[in-house]
Amino acid sequence: MSNTVCPKLRIAGTLQDSIVDGPGIRYVIFTQGCPHHCLGCHNPETHDFTGGREADVEEILQAIRENPLAAGVTFSGGEPFVQAEALLQIAEEVKQMGKHLMVYTGYLYEELLRMERPGVQRLLQLADILVDGPFVLQERDLTLTYRGSGNQRVIDLGKTREAGEVVLYRSEYEDL
Repeated sequence: MSNTVCPKLRIAGTLQDSIVDGPGIRYVIFTQGCPHHCLGCHNPETHDFTGGREADVEEILQAIRENPLAAGVTFSGGEPFVQAEALLQIAEEVKQMGKHLMVYTGYLYEELLRMERPGVQRLLQLADILVDGPFVLQERDLTLTYRGSGNQRVIDLGKTREAGEVVLYRSEYEDL
């Protein structure tokens, strides 16, 4: 457990056992506050930066530790990268637990790389998969894996870092 003081995390809520927010069973944290305001957003109640509640990070970490079925953790939104610094303690400890980390964002990966915020860069380093890009209602497609519109990418960040270029994630079930 870290004794580092971190910024306050504001969340809309959590979900203990999701099977749609990434590979395997996931613990999902829905951050509060989003600058994108995508038309047709799946979570419009998360847009208001003053909504939701202040999270108890240790309580969230304990819930993750106590869930033997959770293969990983997903940060969704709202917009997680707005609160990147506040999410770092959770992300660091999730990785120490040997769990997979996935992050949804309305930003493009390339935009995140250009952000001069150490918290954003560190969160990108810790994440295994990134779903990037805004939700576009005209490109809505319910058959897509882990995303809602065709413009969004599911990026395998480990392979992307190795290759030096974006490598898309491929689920082991996509050929079934």
